[in-house]
Amino acid sequence: MSLSETITRAPIILASNSVARRQLLEGAGVSFESCAALVDERAIEAELEVSGPGEVAEALSRAKALAVSRQRPTALVIGADQTLALGAHIFHKSASRQAARTVLATLRGQTHRLYSGIAVAQAGEILDAHVAVASLSMRGFSDAFLDSYLDQVGDEVTQSVGCYQLEGPGIQLFERIEGDYFTILGLPLLPLLAFLRSIGRLDD
Repeated sequence: MSLSETITRAPIILASNSVARRQLLEGAGVSFESCAALVDERAIEAELEVSGPGEVAEALSRAKALAVSRQRPTALVIGADQTLALGAHIFHKSASRQAARTVLATLRGQTHRLYSGIAVAQAGEILDAHVAVASLSMRGFSDAFLDSYLDQVGDEVTQSVGCYQLEGPGIQLFERIEGDYFTILGLPLLPLLAFLRSIGRLDD
């Protein structure tokens, strides 16, 4: 089988169990399966020679794509990751409600950036990679609102790096958003679709 046939006939795997990412791909009409990548994200970050949030998002996306590609070498594997930065500080998912409260209190009244990376791998090689950026400005909400928000969302507050989901009550935290919706949800869909069209996996 030629290289072009290998690409055009390969199954597509999303190296993530993220509900939001799966819904975005499904909504775009892409046929795929999911397989979460088991990588040590903090160890990968520690090994990076550069540690800017965009570089971290891309490195983690590449690592996830390659991890699953080694298990399924004939598949086209999409790795994705997202980092949140306020200035030079990079945030990670909160382990508890109290940690999430601290994060949200820090982000309150500030503009932070989300860096969403994707990478596509096959046979242990990266075929394409991209990082998109969105800027989000939180309003200066009260402590009472913050506690009410935490009560409303419950354990979901620990499921995203910024402790919010824009498709839910998290939208009430913000006063201004610059960047596309797909980037904010953690999957830069437009460049991904453009790549899939370029290799014949979607109609051009």
